[in-house]
Order: sequence, then C-alpha cells, then structure tokens
Amino acid sequence: MTGTIFRVARASVHDGPGLRTTIFLKGCPLRCQWCHSPESQQPRPQLAVHDERCLVCGTCLPGCEHGAIEEEEKGYHTDFGRCRACGACVARCPSGARELVGRVVGVDELLKEIERDVVFFDESGGGVTFSGGEPLMQPAFLEAMLTTCRARGLHTAVDTCGMAEPATFARVAPLADLFLFDVKVIDDRWHRHVTGASNHAILANLRWLCAEHRRVRVRFPLVPGLTDVGGNVERVGQLLASLGVQDLDLLPYHRAGLAKYDRLGFATAPTTLPVPSAADVDRAAQVLRDFGLAVQVGG
Repeated sequence: MTGTIFRVARASVHDGPGLRTTIFLKGCPLRCQWCHSPESQQPRPQLAVHDERCLVCGTCLPGCEHGAIEEEEKGYHTDFGRCRACGACVARCPSGARELVGRVVGVDELLKEIERDVVFFDESGGGVTFSGGEPLMQPAFLEAMLTTCRARGLHTAVDTCGMAEPATFARVAPLADLFLFDVKVIDDRWHRHVTGASNHAILANLRWLCAEHRRVRVRFPLVPGLTDVGGNVERVGQLLASLGVQDLDLLPYHRAGLAKYDRLGFATAPTTLPVPSAADVDRAAQVLRDFGLAVQVGG
C-alpha cells in the first residue's frame, strides 16, 4: 500500500490539538481561486523550478530526454507541458534549483517518520493530521494510515474539503478522532464559480458527518469578494449552528503561496485577490460568533 505525499510538517500547531505532524497528500478535486498550495492539486509528483537558485550552468539540459529544457539568451526555459517529472534534471542540478514536489511512500515507511515525533505528541496532547490537497482522494492509503496510527495509539485528524464519495466518509469516519472540514460557499452556483465544482456532495457529507461523528471543526476561508459576498458569512453561520457545530477556524486569505505558481509552470496566479483587512476579519468573526460559534482566527 502506497500513497503520494508532498510534505511532512512537524511541530504544527494549526492542524488540531497539541503539537502535530501533518502529512500533506497530493491531489485535490477543487480549483479554488485563492489556493495557496497549487502543488497539492495534481495527484502525481511535479517538477518545480526555483529560478533564483539557478547557476545557469546547463548541467540540467543533457539529462532531459523529453525536450522540456531549452537554452535561451539569459538562461534555460522549462516547458512544463513536455516535462514528465522523471527527476533526471533534478539529480543533475548542483544548486537545488530543480526539485520534485511529491514522493511515493509506503505505510510502514511513513509511520516510521511519524513515530519520530511521538514524544512531542505525548507531551502536548498532539497527534497526526492528514491534509492535502484532499486526503480522501487517496482513500485506501488514508484508511490504511489511519488504521495503523490508531493501532499505535496516536490521535488522528483528517483535514478535508469534503468532496468525496459518501461511502469513503463512512469508511474513514470511525478511524479519525477529529475532522477539520472546509466550508467555503453555501450558494451552489457561486461555489462552482470560485472552486470549479458543485458543493452538493460537500454539504451532504458535512451534514452526515455532524450527525455521525462526535468531533468536527469547521474551517472557513475569508477571501474578500469571493467568500464574504451575497450574505455568505451569515449563511455559513446559519448552517453550522443548525448542525450543532461549535468550533470554527476563520482563515484570512494570504499571498504566501503566490511564488509557487511560477515555479510549477502555472499560466496564471491569483495575484489580484485582496488580503482582508483587520476590520474585515473582525466583522466576519463577530457575525459567526453571533450564531454561537467559538471562532478562532487562524488555523
């Protein structure tokens, strides 16, 4: 049993209680206009090019068998459409300007990485969080990891956008101590516009999970002009109050991930989206608190 991950974050304090090891799995069914982790979207490993590290030495060029690297007047251009992420140029690069984002790991291999942090879990009441991307896009691997971690006595959490088959949630729910569930937009038409997909399955899964699972914490991204319009903040509060949700993380949009788009060869990046002001955040937080939610700003 193997899965594809792109990051292991240790000593995380934003992905559940205590100090946590967060495993980021590749692949996501949504294309949120504000995505700060574009490296999570594709399910397979990808090439990332850090131009600022490039020595313009040309050692990468002979290693590419797919014609994806071209010499230019000021350096070397990568055609990401031709790149197959084989890693040959990465192995040849002396400066780390080229890297593969994503690696295939086995259950036992990943458990060994996690177990290095058990002492921190024990001291802080922490554990393991599986995030993404969308971890439920790799359901068999996620189920195997949750089963293995619980057998080891580790607290487990799943950070999900909620878009998955109901049967997948039914299999995974008993294995996770906590769900961190993203709720972005209530209106289906607007949800399609800002994420590229309907929210019907997402909201159905949320309702089922709140009815069947004892621990659900909702995360709401605050993106000016996208998730705070049309009464969406109020509608989020109404829905969560009706479902008995108590805890909510209000996540203000930030631009920390913009540089990743160019490194991964994306044609466009969400450079024009505004960052919410302190007043915007306070206003949204108060609206949600008025529905009886315990709101924490930040993850």
